[in-house]
Formats: sequence, structure tokens, C-alpha cells
Amino acid sequence: MRLFEYQAKQVFGGAGLSVPKGMVATTPEQAMAAAEQLGRCVVKAQVHVGGRGKAGFIKVASNPAEAGELARRMLGAGLKGYTVHQVLLEQALDIAKEYYLGAVLDRDGKHIVLMLSTMGGMDIEEVAATHPEKLIRLTPDIWRGPLSFELQDMAFAAGVDRAVYRKVVQGAATVWKLFWQYDASLVEINPLVITSSGDVIAADGKFEIDDNALYRHPELEAFRQASEEDPLEVEAQRRNLNYVHLGGDVGIMANGAGLAMNTMDVVAAHGGKPANFLDVSGGAKADVVQSALEVILQDPSVRGVFINIFGGITRGDEVARGVVEGVRALGTTVPIVVRMAGTREEEGRAILREADLVPAMSAADGAEKIIALINGRGA
Repeated sequence: MRLFEYQAKQVFGGAGLSVPKGMVATTPEQAMAAAEQLGRCVVKAQVHVGGRGKAGFIKVASNPAEAGELARRMLGAGLKGYTVHQVLLEQALDIAKEYYLGAVLDRDGKHIVLMLSTMGGMDIEEVAATHPEKLIRLTPDIWRGPLSFELQDMAFAAGVDRAVYRKVVQGAATVWKLFWQYDASLVEINPLVITSSGDVIAADGKFEIDDNALYRHPELEAFRQASEEDPLEVEAQRRNLNYVHLGGDVGIMANGAGLAMNTMDVVAAHGGKPANFLDVSGGAKADVVQSALEVILQDPSVRGVFINIFGGITRGDEVARGVVEGVRALGTTVPIVVRMAGTREEEGRAILREADLVPAMSAADGAEKIIALINGRGA
């Protein structure tokens, strides 16, 4: 789950990080009222996407009327597929320098990486590509966390100004604490603003939390706004399904994350575009399979479905019953190809044949068949 900037700053402020005074508005009138209290302020669209400044969705307002007009332009507008429903108004800062500070989960290295750069305000990927020496990385021991001297060495290597050295080091320690405390996958402050008076302020913020850990953090779960998330992913989560919407036209279902990703690759290799990732997990019963099929077919872009099942603890006949029951309940005419291997695969294929569904003998065979059916060539 991703927090909006204003939500991330609430978490930052609660942990002791300095953040600008700000207010959220959902109408131009609210924006004007906020600007009357804040004075010269920045109007920032609240969407789960980067590049807002370059796209004109972060603007400075000198007076309430200007703030209201900027809010009017942003609210309801689209940005990279997202609609702006709220704006954040913050007191404008006296910016002397901009740093970058963040922590991210490195899945390949299996550790958390703290990153610090004195080249903030720009995409960190760009900094890493053009000035790698300016991006200092620290990979602390995962259990004890960063020691004081490690954080100090990182700040020294990054070239942090002596006047704000201690504040930046403390900020890095807080970012690590928040990452660990809330089971995050990303905590980022960009820019971390250094004002002319020497204050260190989190002027922007990104905060992403592992959905599987949200039950441990009800205070963050309360931030969730379903209207800002993909409706299919919200529905899948409600049904306890592991689903990611991708936007193609071939629906994918498999039992196991690895098999689901392999199925997506096979479909893509045969010229298809996966519409989703969906893992029904091992041991899925007929009702789970039916529920998963219903979610896939709620996507209007899906023109065909490829179900790839390897039966260990998952029984082929159970999967087949779920597919047949789902097709009957939905009354769908979308072509469906099912590849089954393992436990009770013959019984499962027999059930599919009785329902006039298309069986496949391998993943490649299934991918070929579903793409042919989608393109009207028959299987």
C-alpha cells in the first residue's frame, strides 16, 4: 500500500522529522481558505505517481486566489492514468539546498539499503546513472540496524554540510526506524530541504508498506483510500487473492507465484499480452478457482483466459470444477484454455471436456491455443 504525500508526512512528523505546515483540500474553496492561513504556499496534487513537478502539478501560489485557481486546474485532472481528487497546500520553504534520503528493500541482495545524496530534487535513478559517486549507499546489519558511526560515515561520504550534519544523520536513523517499524518496502524523502536558516525539512515523502503486514498496523490501514487504487486489485484483495492488474488481454491464473510468472512469460513469448498476475496458491478448492475466474473476467480488456495448474496438493478435478462452475455462473463466452498436470489431471481433463472447455498438454501448448482463440483462428 502506498501512502499519499500528506499521509507520509503525518507519519514522518509523528516520528520527529520536521515537515512543512500544510492542509489538504478537495475543492478550490478549501484551497483558498487554507492559503489564507498558510500565506505563500505550494499547491501539490496528491496522486500515487512521480513526475508531478515536471507535469505542472506542483505550483507556487502567492495568494489565496491563485491557490484556488491552481486547485481548480488540478482537481479532477488526469496524471499518468490517475485522477487528482485532493491537493496538499504547504507553506513555501526558503530552500538553500536539496538532499535525497531514502530506504528501499533490495530483493536481489536480500537487505535494506539506506541511500543519501546531496543531489536531491531530481530522480534518484538519474543521479545513480549520471553521478553514481554522489549516491552513497549503506546496507546495515538487518537485525541491529545502522550504528551511529556508520550513519556518520555515510553523511561524510555524501558531502553533507557540517552545519546540518547531525540533523541529517538523525534523519537517516529515523528513516531506518520507520522502515523497520512499519514493514515498509520504500521510505523516501526527496527533497530533504536545507533552509537558509539551517533547518532540515522533509519537503516531499513516499511511503510504501507491504500489504501482507498491514494487519499489524491498523493505524496505516486507516489511510487506505480504495477509490485511489485499482478497483480490480481492491476486489481481489477483498477475496484474499494474489492479483496484479497489468492491462493486457490474456487473463492468467496459476497455482503458485513462480508458475504464474512463468505462465505470463510463456504467453508473452508467444505474442500475447498478459492481463494480470493471479496466484490461487497451492491446494486451491473449486470455490477459490471460481472466485479467481470472476475477478479476471471483470476486466473488460480480457479476451481469453489461460489457466495453468500443476497438481501437487492442488487437485486437478477440483480446479476443473471451479472453472466449470465459474463459467456457468458468469455465462461468459470468453475462450478459456486449461493446462493441468499432476494430481488427478485425467479426471480434471474429463470434466473440462464434458463442459466443452479447451484442455492443453503443456504451458506452450496452452499459450498457443489461447492466443489462436483470441485471434479467431481456433485451437
